[in-house]
Amino acid sequence: MKKILTCIFFIYSCGSIVAQPQGNNLSKVWVADNGDGSYKNPILHADYSDPDVIRVGEDYYLISSSFEHTPGLPVLHSKDMVNWTIINHALKKQIPVDVFNQPQHGKGVWAPAIRYHKNTFYIYYPDPDYGIYMIKASDPAKEWSQPLLVYAGSGLIDPCPLWDDDGKAWLIHAYAGSRAGFKSVISVAPMNAEGTAITGESQVIYDGHGIDPTLEGGKIYKRNKYYYIFAPAGGVPTGWQLVLRSKHILGPYERHVAIDQGTTKINGPHQGAWVVTQTGEDWFFHFQDKDAYGRVVHLQPIQWKKDWPVIGIDKDGDLKGEPVLVFKKPNVGNTYPICTPAESDEFNSTSLGLQWQWQANPKGTWLMPSNNGKLRLYAHPAPAAKNLWDVANILGQKFMAEEFTATTQLTFTPNLKLQDERAGLVILGLDYATIFIAQKADGFYLLKGICEKADEGAAEIKTVITKLKDNTAGLKVTVAQGGLCTFSYSIDGKTYIPIAEDFKAKPGRWVGAKIGLYATGIEKSNDTGYADFDWFRVDK
Repeated sequence: MKKILTCIFFIYSCGSIVAQPQGNNLSKVWVADNGDGSYKNPILHADYSDPDVIRVGEDYYLISSSFEHTPGLPVLHSKDMVNWTIINHALKKQIPVDVFNQPQHGKGVWAPAIRYHKNTFYIYYPDPDYGIYMIKASDPAKEWSQPLLVYAGSGLIDPCPLWDDDGKAWLIHAYAGSRAGFKSVISVAPMNAEGTAITGESQVIYDGHGIDPTLEGGKIYKRNKYYYIFAPAGGVPTGWQLVLRSKHILGPYERHVAIDQGTTKINGPHQGAWVVTQTGEDWFFHFQDKDAYGRVVHLQPIQWKKDWPVIGIDKDGDLKGEPVLVFKKPNVGNTYPICTPAESDEFNSTSLGLQWQWQANPKGTWLMPSNNGKLRLYAHPAPAAKNLWDVANILGQKFMAEEFTATTQLTFTPNLKLQDERAGLVILGLDYATIFIAQKADGFYLLKGICEKADEGAAEIKTVITKLKDNTAGLKVTVAQGGLCTFSYSIDGKTYIPIAEDFKAKPGRWVGAKIGLYATGIEKSNDTGYADFDWFRVDK
């Protein structure tokens, strides 16, 4: 396989927007590589939920759930499993397109799996309302195929394929109780050799009711004489990592708890991937649910004992580990530069950074990625939106650390004939808070909006902060531990004035809170207003 470059380009299917190269970005707020041969967890302090990881040669690839956000299925690349960059999104638009042209919170792409088979990369991902899809590519940094529905059915989730030594192909999966009417079991179905269709009925191979409730998210592997299924149980915030093994793919399976929280503060360590380095070391990726921060990614060492994986550190010798916070970096046979996924964006390129996602399938008319060094967002009308939760064209990204500050400079040019156009900065979740510029009869004003229970259609409460001298202002939000957000603004671009009353960020539906930029309105028009964002900078 050719060496994959981390500086790549790809094209959205909705227009001529080309994603910018990531380079060797270095975060100012969270770097997992300690620079002394060790790393700290989480290796990704961002909402890369349900991570799956593979190694191909000297390259490591990570994908995660993306739910309703588009482009979906982020693809990250690393050389050492600690330092990561975003290189692509495998899913440019979600299907059915007409459904996902509007926000579908909590729906869309659930826990996916990535595999490499016969010189081809495969991703199997579930949409709990439609079934299990497959996409493939010869290079994960380039174009992926259009989604193919491999297994239709409401409630089918968490797929993972296995091409066995005898040439047979299998697909394990779980069930979403909200759709299927039952959960806590792992099933397997036969597939054709191409991995494009199920060829028989699913068969339950492990029932977690009782001892392993909420069993889901299985990843299947083969090692020596055993089939192993790594699967989380016990629920997202409180559960454990279960490992099942059998000498036959249809079972019966023995069970083993490979890691739980133990004496640490790392709650619910589970749902991830087993990876073997080119030097023969074993490692496990998992997430930790951190409420508004989403499901952040940890990396744990594995030791094999009695043909069972022991994940993390086993302090009492019971073959069950607990998470490490700091550990020696994986031995991959070489050392590589420290880098992190992109966060800040100067908007100096005609490309849009890969850290950005929309709340629904995007349209090319929503933005101009660079307009004289500024991001231009058009005030696309959302007349039916009850609040910003319903607005599709919010351009957001994940929280990137426990504590950070994000700042942008905004110039708003509304259509003077339209009512209620606005543009601003938002912290978006089940509750949200925003500061924004709007025009009244006597000039431009800066306002703050708070919406509690936004997901239930509650009205946003708006408060005037100050009248502006013109249509430009600096907007800032400072996020402290626990997701406590303080907004501030600047008129001169230098001094920032805090706005009273802090806001506690809330997660979205199955995702962490997002920090976003937007321009919107409620009236349809043949020529909307627009907002120019000069830059977006993340700092301490």
